[in-house]
Amino acid sequence: MRTHKCGEVTGTDIGSEIKIVGWTNKWRDHGGVVFIDLRDRSGLVQVVFSPESDEAVHKAAHKVRNEYVIQVSGSVRARPEGTVNESLPTGAVEVVVKEFKILNECKPLPFMVDDDTDASESLRYKHRYLDLRRPIIQKNLILRHKTTKAFRDYLDGEGFLDIETPILTKSTPEGARDYLVPSRTNPGSFFALPQSPQIFKQILMVAGLERYYQIVRCFRDEDLRADRQPEFTQVDMELSFVNSEEIMTLIEHMIKHVFKEALGTEIKEQFVRLTYKDAMDRYGCDKPDLRFGLELADVSDLVKDSEFKVFLDTLKRGGIVKAIAGKGLAGYSRKDLDDLTKEVQGYGAKGLAWIKIKDDYESPIVKFFPDGLLDKIKERLGAEKGDLMLFVADRVNVTNDCLSRLRNELGRRLELISDNVYKFAWVTDFPLFEWNEDEKRHEAMHHPFTSPMEEDLELFFKEDAESQSRIRAQAYDIVLNGCEIGGGSIRIHKKEVQDRMFHLLGIEAEEANSKFGFLLDALDHGAPPHGGLALGLDRLVMIMCGARSIRDVIAFPKTQKAACPLSNAPSEVSAKQLEELGIKLDIKE
Repeated sequence: MRTHKCGEVTGTDIGSEIKIVGWTNKWRDHGGVVFIDLRDRSGLVQVVFSPESDEAVHKAAHKVRNEYVIQVSGSVRARPEGTVNESLPTGAVEVVVKEFKILNECKPLPFMVDDDTDASESLRYKHRYLDLRRPIIQKNLILRHKTTKAFRDYLDGEGFLDIETPILTKSTPEGARDYLVPSRTNPGSFFALPQSPQIFKQILMVAGLERYYQIVRCFRDEDLRADRQPEFTQVDMELSFVNSEEIMTLIEHMIKHVFKEALGTEIKEQFVRLTYKDAMDRYGCDKPDLRFGLELADVSDLVKDSEFKVFLDTLKRGGIVKAIAGKGLAGYSRKDLDDLTKEVQGYGAKGLAWIKIKDDYESPIVKFFPDGLLDKIKERLGAEKGDLMLFVADRVNVTNDCLSRLRNELGRRLELISDNVYKFAWVTDFPLFEWNEDEKRHEAMHHPFTSPMEEDLELFFKEDAESQSRIRAQAYDIVLNGCEIGGGSIRIHKKEVQDRMFHLLGIEAEEANSKFGFLLDALDHGAPPHGGLALGLDRLVMIMCGARSIRDVIAFPKTQKAACPLSNAPSEVSAKQLEELGIKLDIKE
């Protein structure tokens, strides 16, 4: 049906007779000559319908409208002087039409197929087949393909085996709600869609396969946001006879390979290493954006010498006071400061204290600080004249979370963040457990199969909560531009250690055997030391594309309500289907 692709017609084709097909991107009539920009996946090229060339063909061209599918035969010529489009690869040539056929018409469009469309997300997803025609979305999906191929090529070269694991599996507690699938052949029983292939890939290591990978779909029934979908894709890996350093080194080399092959970008900088404590102290979160500074500083030890009651009361309750310097923001008006305070309160803080650094310090709270104390705080923050010191006082987790978000907001406001810079970091030495305040017990910070640090095993077998809070995990997260793109750990490979882990998490022997018996049995049959990592493919490609949401790099995404407007899923099923499954619905309004 064609001899050339639209986006590949160039000056070397001048004088050639070619045949092309595609969609009408734009149609315009200039004084009797009809111009159409014809588009396929490769790009677009201008075609010309002239009455001088063929009167009948020219007349037929007036029937064409946007998004009609047409076939064109004609000769390639150079565009007339002054009409070259330098922004297009095909902008120096055009095709003079000799034969032409409408292959399919298009009814009036619900929105324009254009990168700058102002159509709502719900409308675009309802007509996703049109939305996917937009060049920017196709460009994203092409980059996703190149990225996936680069991962496969690299892992194949490193001796990994691509092995599929079950989609219909057993429901196990892994942090989020499972998607459940009723079994017709086993009435009253349910499969679960996997949140990850975690247990199966560990069993592959016990089986002696040593290096596994999979580009795998995972499912989690959780609240959605810009970087989260109910079904998502991971580049999943597991390796035997390795330590965390070997895994991190392999991942660094792999990511550099992927960026070079898929994006044409060389990552030359070393990946930064941060301990969990260092990340929380300096940035307030375990996924810091390192493209800009504005580090946080704990000033609790300094403000205890003030008379500011809000700070002192917070310290008495066991909280902390941390601050950040807003560079050059001393000129903020009272309204600006009130708006910033409301924003931080929206993050969960009770308030935001501020001090402007001008010729002197300016703030309603300056009077509560003795001479010289504000100079010490200014020095710790690295603040200067013209800056704005901003303080949050609350529980440790609230203070860190609020100031971390405020830091990112200031980075945007001050235009400190570049989209063309890639800053990678490893965050290590995580606590093995985190405290659940509501249930007054420890939970696994990553998952219950993460191994404690060998030097912390003595603490691991103690019963007191204080000892347990000091145990570090052999876990590592990889962060890119403030987004966690992957995480992994060295796994527990001894049954007695796994039994102890379940005990500390409140999962006693009977429950552990019911939910994880097949893994425990495997660990008791010569399991090797092993570990792994999973990279979020959607998130990584989103950053590589410069997209704002992972929905822009997924062909058929779900909305924020986990629905598909295109297919109207999820949907009701027939009474007969429910009867076959032995299910009766009792839906509360």
